[in-house]
Amino acid sequence: MRQNNRSKGTVLMLQGTASDVGKSVVVTALCRIFKQDGLKTAPFKSQNMALNSYVTMDGREIGRAQGVQAEACGIAATTDMNPVLLKPTGDMHSQIVIHGKPYLHLSAMKYREDFLPMAKPIVMDALNRLRDEYDIVVMEGAGSPAEINLKQRDIVNMNLAGWAEAPVMLVGDIDRGGVFAFLVGTLELLEPEERARVKGFIINKFRGDLELLKPGLDWLEQRTGIPVLGVLPFLPDLEIEAEDSVILDSYASLPKQGRDLDIAVIRYPRISNFTDFDMLAAEPDVSLRYVQRTAELGTPDVVILPGSKDTISDLEFLREQGLAEALQEHIHGSTYTQLVGICGGYQMLGDTLLDTEAIESGKPRQAQGLGLLPLTTTFLPEKMTERTEGHVLPDIPLSLYSVSLESNLPVGGYEIHSGETVYSGASGSGQEPGAVPLFAVQSAGGQMRQEGACRPDGRVFGTYLHGIFDSDIWRRAWLDGVRMSKGLEPLTQTFTAAARREAAFDRLASHVRERLNMDKIYEIAGLNKQP
Repeated sequence: MRQNNRSKGTVLMLQGTASDVGKSVVVTALCRIFKQDGLKTAPFKSQNMALNSYVTMDGREIGRAQGVQAEACGIAATTDMNPVLLKPTGDMHSQIVIHGKPYLHLSAMKYREDFLPMAKPIVMDALNRLRDEYDIVVMEGAGSPAEINLKQRDIVNMNLAGWAEAPVMLVGDIDRGGVFAFLVGTLELLEPEERARVKGFIINKFRGDLELLKPGLDWLEQRTGIPVLGVLPFLPDLEIEAEDSVILDSYASLPKQGRDLDIAVIRYPRISNFTDFDMLAAEPDVSLRYVQRTAELGTPDVVILPGSKDTISDLEFLREQGLAEALQEHIHGSTYTQLVGICGGYQMLGDTLLDTEAIESGKPRQAQGLGLLPLTTTFLPEKMTERTEGHVLPDIPLSLYSVSLESNLPVGGYEIHSGETVYSGASGSGQEPGAVPLFAVQSAGGQMRQEGACRPDGRVFGTYLHGIFDSDIWRRAWLDGVRMSKGLEPLTQTFTAAARREAAFDRLASHVRERLNMDKIYEIAGLNKQP
């Protein structure tokens, strides 16, 4: 369905009064609603800043929110949906990723002065390709459109809305307080032509009696002349992958009562791709928690070292907090603890980390790893980003309940890393005693290769595969193996990750559809409402 027989699909933009007001979630909901209504729908965010990224089917890197929004649309994500990605590497510096490939490392000032003036064609070419293919593109802004110091070279809020001739809906978060001041204040700081683009308000994260809020809503509409399109109550247990690590604040650092398995994820300062563990947290027998200090660690059944944007710096954090020593004591002691490393965490488990070309932090460095796997990691300029499928190798020393390792138990995920990890003192595919490979995976060129490493006692293993715990049979077989080590009966399969995601998208869409004036939103977008 095209707008008035136009050759291009329409655009609809959501901006927010601040960061973390829920723009990404509302965009996800609208993407799902439009898909349910029969529209070919795509998400778009011209510039995103996130460490929690998403790998497209062609091995490119975009913001995780746009990958999730594409899933809500029922389509494969592409880099056109997020052509510019910023990955912070330290204070005031970021890696600039253009169409899914690393471009430059720049300071915030250099990015603003040198890159932004040339960014408009990159952004608009991507958006126009989406508009050629889809009925509607749901665009997401970033932060606030009223940042006076940033507006002149903005490529993600009101300048973009003007280039695209997009109507804007403004989202405010009532949970943080002052939502009316946020909404009215944002309008006051916009230029008249920008203010004219704002066609409606959405108030998000409401907790309370809507009747008590109604006088404020009436005042807001009278004060601004702009309609309130709906009030969205706070939705607990959203089960939609989050992009910002602030979501980790909602996880307890102590185990939940009544759960058989205690899994502790180390939350170091530069944690990345923490959504790797969402499906573990969803398992009914798992208490998943995030810890930052030795006092919080306790005696978990499993400790996970997650991905990191700056592995050596986060390894230093482990040592400063006493966590490195505590983990080594757990593994060398009699307490049953399994230690798992994912990507940067996998690199930390090894003997040596070499960054002689200053890939991660802008300065050459070398560090001693935890020494729990015989591995050496060298950071290289070329970054690997690809989707990966494979199977568990036979004879690995992990206990996997009810699975014959000779049956090629399938695993899958994606890789995002600049490091190359080899067995210490070995070349090629050779290996020293003390570790065996975990998986056989298929590279982009179609060749099979060995991946990951596991100690012969099964107490320590690591892999570069993000999303490994979304592999349903593997996840449950591994968890049931941990259960058996504690003398507990297995649960076998409890759910599938794909079905759980689809149900979460539909639940979110229903929640939002019931509370927004969708007829008015279709009118704002210039579309006829689908039956």
